[in-house]
Amino acid sequence: MMVRAGQTPNWGVRARAPLRLGLAGGGTDLSPYCDQFGGAVLNATIDRFAFAHIDINADGRLAFRARDIGVEEVMDPVLPVPDHGELALHRAVYRHVSQTWLGGQTPALTVSTTSDAPAGSGLGSSSALVVALVEAFRVALDLPLGPYDVARLAYQIERIDLGLSGGRQDQYAAAFGGVNYIEFLADDRVVVNPLRVRRAYLAELESSLVICFTGQSRQSETIINEQVKGLTDLDPSVLDGMHRLKQDATAMKDAVLEGDMRRIARVLMRSWEAKKMTATGIATPLVDQLFDLAMREGAWGGKVSGAGGGGFLMFCTDPENRYRLTSALNEAGGVASAVKFTLEGAEAWSVPR
Repeated sequence: MMVRAGQTPNWGVRARAPLRLGLAGGGTDLSPYCDQFGGAVLNATIDRFAFAHIDINADGRLAFRARDIGVEEVMDPVLPVPDHGELALHRAVYRHVSQTWLGGQTPALTVSTTSDAPAGSGLGSSSALVVALVEAFRVALDLPLGPYDVARLAYQIERIDLGLSGGRQDQYAAAFGGVNYIEFLADDRVVVNPLRVRRAYLAELESSLVICFTGQSRQSETIINEQVKGLTDLDPSVLDGMHRLKQDATAMKDAVLEGDMRRIARVLMRSWEAKKMTATGIATPLVDQLFDLAMREGAWGGKVSGAGGGGFLMFCTDPENRYRLTSALNEAGGVASAVKFTLEGAEAWSVPR
């Protein structure tokens, strides 16, 4: 769908980008750590998605919608589109596209999104939403952008244009999909290394994992800002924790490639302890309660996915114990379930009217 002045296309564009589990190394993708020492993360995308839909607005207005949270903003399609408000991500992507590729033209569009997980879940949902929006505009405008370009642009919009705190792994996970060992180097260089994991090992890992939403969507900004301050101040505890997290990313890569579930669980536990060294508030009373329960119910190991302070927990257990562990977490007030990996990254397609 080409959005051009004076033209009305006969179809819209939909896109989706997968959410991810941060298996190891999360936090080392933050500046200034990755700029000075190089970061490394191992993550895997899962069968939960952020969705975006772009269509011509028949009323000649500009409408942004987030149907999952029941928010809609409608305005005249003129720049500058303000970057404040609940739908700042939608606004920022639209404004960047208009200024970069449309010569400042502001087409009357309806830009709608939904997500399978709330912001603050620890699954990278906000960044996946930006990736889905960028991917939708990529197809709508036939832009010459590959996965690296989409991820880099999503990072720029979210972290630089809007100044939202966070790292880099979420955008690249959503753009590429699959199980990836991602290196974050100086000068904003990123290398995505897809892991060729045997299907039997992936199936066993899927069967061993339980994810559990705590019911608390946390504001990661406070935790991340504390980590950044510790890194800037060269706090020994924060630096030591980050170094350990980086080492765990390599250890997790080896364990996944070798299909060693027990070693995967041990790395999860090591990473959980290292992560708590990097900021206060990563473990909350509810997180500790659910974590302790899971260990009593036979989990081999676990950690939070994302910055911590709530969101999703993940646990590794004997597949024959998964039902018992899931039931116990649900009875305790968590929202626990199995999870399935996905191998595809962001994708978009045209939808005839």
